[in-house]
Amino acid sequence: MIISKKTPVKDVLELGDDCKMCGNCCKYSSGYLVEDDIIKIARFMRLTVEELKEKFLEQVEIFNTKVWKPKQLKGSKPYGKCIFYNDQVGCTVHEVKPLHCKIGNCNIYGEQLNQWFMLNYLVNPDDPESIRQWNIFLKQNDPIPGGSLNELVKDEEKLKKILSYEVLK
Repeated sequence: MIISKKTPVKDVLELGDDCKMCGNCCKYSSGYLVEDDIIKIARFMRLTVEELKEKFLEQVEIFNTKVWKPKQLKGSKPYGKCIFYNDQVGCTVHEVKPLHCKIGNCNIYGEQLNQWFMLNYLVNPDDPESIRQWNIFLKQNDPIPGGSLNELVKDEEKLKKILSYEVLK
């Protein structure tokens, strides 16, 4: 199957559904959260959204977009496991597992699914800096359909100005 920026969420969820629950994703990082994820996890944990953010989440910036993700428990390594991951039981919020975690896995579609998520939730075609950062990502990754610079910024002249830093905001 070809995954594109326009692939419906239900199809993306089906492709990500064959997670073997090995915990590799959880042991070395944590997924990005969309707003619905934050609300679901807060309710599941019987916390307010503010309490959840304060105790368990951190705000990060990717593609010039601020987004929340579960804190990572740092060890002696430069990365850490997700705060919601328990070595004995696995994901402690599995019942309300975030969208990014549901689709990000080790299967043959893993990289494409991750790009789908980034394009639909993190990359902002109306933000020049987001496009510049996506351009850097694309120097090492082939885009899925809908993810090329020309597809995100249809005006060729505008794209040229964005990439040459003539358009700052």
